[in-house]
Amino acid sequence: MTSKLTDMQLVLLATACQREDGSLLPPPATLGEQAARIRRAVTALIKRTFASECEMADTAKAWREEGDRHIGVIITDAGRAVIAAEQPEATPGTSKTGTESTAEPEPATAAAESPVQRTGTKQSLVLDLLRREDGANIDDLMAATGWLPHTTRAALTGLRKKGHAIMRVGESGASRYRLEANA
Repeated sequence: MTSKLTDMQLVLLATACQREDGSLLPPPATLGEQAARIRRAVTALIKRTFASECEMADTAKAWREEGDRHIGVIITDAGRAVIAAEQPEATPGTSKTGTESTAEPEPATAAAESPVQRTGTKQSLVLDLLRREDGANIDDLMAATGWLPHTTRAALTGLRKKGHAIMRVGESGASRYRLEANA
């Protein structure tokens, strides 16, 4: 079960997940000038082992100093697991016109080449349907998940963002989606 975290702790961890070095600091601009609250949030994350201290060369990422050493805070595997568990199964909404993108998927990054997928979720069900030789259409995916059309398309977009190579085959009214063989 997911540990209860404050919004600030979730923002700090989510931001760290997006950074190459995994640093919680500097805090994102959305948190504003709340130094005392940020310090308490970081302290709590360290105590719960969702973050850990390490030496940093960049003073902007320093959490504290020990003599000449700058100590920063980075996300741990446990912190990454909490953020992964907090991610919704589908990102609501599509473009303002309600249409889906037909752009080719971007090449997967090294981190997304082998996305970890939990079993028994609606996303894993969608991926199973997309792995079929003939793939699946929106109606197939909606019937399997109980989602509305816009949620189903948003889930496909979310899977693409996670590194899955989902291709759209066919014309607008009869589009089918499938995972590329190397996905």
